[in-house]
Amino acid sequence: MERENKTVDNMVKSYMRYLKLERNLSPNTIEAYRNDLRWLLGYINYHGLKVEAVTLEHLDNFSASLHDQRITPRSQARILSGVRSFFRFLLLDGFIDSDPTELLMSPHVRNALPDVLSTAEVDRLEASVDLSKWEGQRNRAIIEVLFSCGLRVSELVNLKLSNLYVEEKFLRVTGKGDKERLVPISNRALDELKAWFVDRNAMRIKPGEEDYVFLNRRGAHLTRTMILIMIKRQAVEAGITKTISPHTLRHSFATALLEGGADLIAIQAMMGHEDIATTEIYTHIDTSSLREEITKHHPRNKKEAEKR
Repeated sequence: MERENKTVDNMVKSYMRYLKLERNLSPNTIEAYRNDLRWLLGYINYHGLKVEAVTLEHLDNFSASLHDQRITPRSQARILSGVRSFFRFLLLDGFIDSDPTELLMSPHVRNALPDVLSTAEVDRLEASVDLSKWEGQRNRAIIEVLFSCGLRVSELVNLKLSNLYVEEKFLRVTGKGDKERLVPISNRALDELKAWFVDRNAMRIKPGEEDYVFLNRRGAHLTRTMILIMIKRQAVEAGITKTISPHTLRHSFATALLEGGADLIAIQAMMGHEDIATTEIYTHIDTSSLREEITKHHPRNKKEAEKR
């Protein structure tokens, strides 16, 4: 049994190395894959199975066990996606001779759209910030940069001064997979940043943290959790009852661009999505407006209107 465990450990270690070196995934993403894989390994261990002997039937039963443990369909789908990735790697690396996940079905997941903020609500969020507090101007700048540039929160906390091109009005952002992209920044966001830099320049900054745009009171760069807490607290102050997070501002950015007539491919590039399908889930159309547009412009409807 100990020898078998060592073999499984070797598989997992090789897989994690593959995710890091060949797929170039971030540490957070790799840890998420590791956590999801623990569900499968726990199931395999409980039933006394060997990884290389796992069949589609085993995996169907494993999927059913996730449902029985009241795991949400979305989480089930994510776990099974990780399982597919693991077995594809094992096949690629010669640990197994065939992939048992080829016909594995995932639960149907409805793409529930998160809440989105209008420009007026973002203005309310910023207006509610108490500028008499030390962190006030910093928080306003954070909100505006998230909304104006559509950054992921991880991209915001790692944003560097050396990545700001003020004259050209661009940010250089390092996104998922360490891929860089250029994102336009609005005059409004630049103004908020310049006001924050007045406070920032008066700070005592920790060695090694000098290049980070956003800092805490101790002169160190912020964490994702700090940003999340700040956004939620500010929503309460602004009287916004929607469930929001830093990601809400990213979604609002994409929605505002789409409603303003931006091309989906351009939005995809600005948000750093590899697949256009990922961008599409950030977009939504008001069905009543869509119905009005069809009624107004479709040739069949025009003819009916002319008859009347």
